[in-house]
Amino acid sequence: MNIENKIHELGYTLSTPPKPLAAYIPTVRIGNLVFTAGQLPFENGNLKYTGKVPEEISEEEAIKAAEICALNCLSVIKAEIGDLDKVKRIVKLTVFVNSSSSYVKHPKIANGASEFLVKLFGDIGKHARSAVGVSSLPLNAPVEIEMIVEV
Repeated sequence: MNIENKIHELGYTLSTPPKPLAAYIPTVRIGNLVFTAGQLPFENGNLKYTGKVPEEISEEEAIKAAEICALNCLSVIKAEIGDLDKVKRIVKLTVFVNSSSSYVKHPKIANGASEFLVKLFGDIGKHARSAVGVSSLPLNAPVEIEMIVEV
């Protein structure tokens, strides 16, 4: 299976990994696990979506933002391991949703990333997940995602 070809077939491009916004590195590899730093919905160096769900950004846009975050996780993973076909399993996602205190549909937003990964990887894309509502995210991003993969 060629994951990068599948990414293109789904209409996406695996871009250059986003640069860290502060004092951290994009990935840490421990044995056969790769942990990513939180990734925002950057496309071509620009934050594509901003705002709090659902007041400033729609659920549909936030779901798209989650897909982009997952793609950026894959981009930094590729930079670490060289080839996404080395991924044996998507282990876990942590999805942070910038939302109002009354918003309770965080899993719906997280499904944007989860369903995207299953489309790409099939059964090895199925993963454990946490979806967490937060009062703000860096740069007013609507979504931030961390990923753990087995390689």
